Amino acid sequence: MAQQDKPDSFPPQHQEVQPGRETQMDPAPQDRMEGYRGSGKLDGKVALVTGGDSGIGRAVAIAFAKEGADVAIGYLDEHDDAKETQRLIEAAGRRCMLIPGDIGDPGFCNRMVHDVVSDFGRGRLDILVNNAAEQHPQESIDKITDEQLERTFRTNIFSMFYLVRAALPYLKPGARIINSTSVTSYRGSGHLLDYAATKGAITAFTRSLSQQLAEKGILVNGVAPGPIWTPLIPSTFSAEQVAQFGKSTTLGRAGQPDEVAPSYVFLASADASYMTGQVLHPNGGEVVNA
Repeated sequence: MAQQDKPDSFPPQHQEVQPGRETQMDPAPQDRMEGYRGSGKLDGKVALVTGGDSGIGRAVAIAFAKEGADVAIGYLDEHDDAKETQRLIEAAGRRCMLIPGDIGDPGFCNRMVHDVVSDFGRGRLDILVNNAAEQHPQESIDKITDEQLERTFRTNIFSMFYLVRAALPYLKPGARIINSTSVTSYRGSGHLLDYAATKGAITAFTRSLSQQLAEKGILVNGVAPGPIWTPLIPSTFSAEQVAQFGKSTTLGRAGQPDEVAPSYVFLASADASYMTGQVLHPNGGEVVNA
């Protein structure tokens, strides 16, 4: 899609319920990979993508399908968005499994991996994408309740421990783990203190896990998006903040999920066979020196 087709601003809008819904966004995110043409980079692979119902996760799941992978999607309760993603994956000729539940619960993570491997993956899992996250802006640390703190950490980083631990017996040499971190991991965010802290933890987790699993031939990398137009944005920021979202980037606009998904395809494919412990930065031009 051409540069001029990507909006540099959004109408003021806010959704009261998290996670947000794509059907209530204006404009809808560009996350269907409509112009993407696969070349068989993931033929026959089985992938699990958390947060795959919409936004970055949807774009990644569809791109994987267009590259030849069957894709299981973990999501909380956004059933309509998830069913649309399933429709698009099946339209690409691949299978899709939908698994709703709370990834902050280790028991659910265990069941999700079990279902993917036993009912969908024919005893195997090739790609694990830890992508789901939540955020709750607060202007002061004393406004972050114990409940919010624990919830954000459970969803954003504890879940990665749970899922990797559950998936490890089924990940063979050549398997890939790809974790979604954030530009906030590198520069911080004063109004997203707990969220940014989890993203910093994810970056350290990615680097450390890559060292631990290297001898098993499992590659672990991450992607650190900048401001991307997803349901997370109108469901967590005020209408006024949404109207300014992404304007401070070098490119002067927020990114779209379709612009982020190719980073995940690269890391999942044989093209990235000599990369582990690394993070890619589709962030609109912010220089990251870390």
